Amino acid sequence: MPRLATTDIDIARCFDVLAELRPHLCRETFVQTIREMQADGFNLVYLTDGNDVVAAAGYRIYTNLYMGKHCYVDDLVTATVQRSKGYGEQLIKWLRDQAREAGCAHFHLDSGTHRGQAHKFYFAQGFTIASYHFSEELK
Repeated sequence: MPRLATTDIDIARCFDVLAELRPHLCRETFVQTIREMQADGFNLVYLTDGNDVVAAAGYRIYTNLYMGKHCYVDDLVTATVQRSKGYGEQLIKWLRDQAREAGCAHFHLDSGTHRGQAHKFYFAQGFTIASYHFSEELK
């Protein structure tokens, strides 16, 4: 069962798994960054196998004009050595249930175009490609 990371220790335990997805993350500022994100509605959940965090996800529930109330998954990752053991599927199911319980009309995420294996997983979980996501790096 996924657990909400509420303490600094919980948050710090998620660093190694999330850094696999986001290698630019800095261990020294990770907890502070998550705390700032939590103030904006971000939630961090994780799964363990024994003492080890094996998968983690960050999500937000909010409302916009396009989708109404919805759940957006910022990050979803299973440790490389733990993949294909059902952890990602457990997180998706739990997140989807949270979205339904919150009265969300949509459940969605973005995935980098280079992440083919992740896309196969998302299709198997019932996701479809709904739009293009455009971005611009601001200097």
